Amino acid sequence: MPDTPAQLSRSRAKDTRPPATGADEKAVLRGFLDYLRDAVAAKIADVPEPQVRTARVPSGTNLLGLVTHLTAVERFSFLGEDVADWGSTMRPSARATVDEVLADYRKAVADANRVIEACPDLTLPAPRPARRGPAPSMRWILVHMIEETGRHAGHVDILREQIDGATGR
Repeated sequence: MPDTPAQLSRSRAKDTRPPATGADEKAVLRGFLDYLRDAVAAKIADVPEPQVRTARVPSGTNLLGLVTHLTAVERFSFLGEDVADWGSTMRPSARATVDEVLADYRKAVADANRVIEACPDLTLPAPRPARRGPAPSMRWILVHMIEETGRHAGHVDILREQIDGATGR
């Protein structure tokens, strides 16, 4: 944690504004989702070991675990990949590096964005694992992913500030 006002001011990033998006609904929803995704990835990109995987709250939540969880949620929601144990998605492997976890997250996001862009109508169902029953609409999934990613982006903000005082997006 920063000790002096000068160190604290250096750790505060200028906050970015919400994105300027396209005119249609899909562009607006995806623009805000990408904004949150980028904020999460940027916030953990330069956190060293072991701080990136150290739990700073009683639940055991840590930065790397949040990104592995969001990766699983992206794959489930947009690619139809099943998840047997959601709790395990919050626990990265002991060997996983920050760079590997971020690359995996960015790949899942890129794959998800291709599915979103290919969807001609947001009322159509999103991909869903067969055993999970009927899929919600792509619109619902996009709004849910904004909520899910935003919620966890807030967790990432707090955990990062506890590590070194860094704030902002």
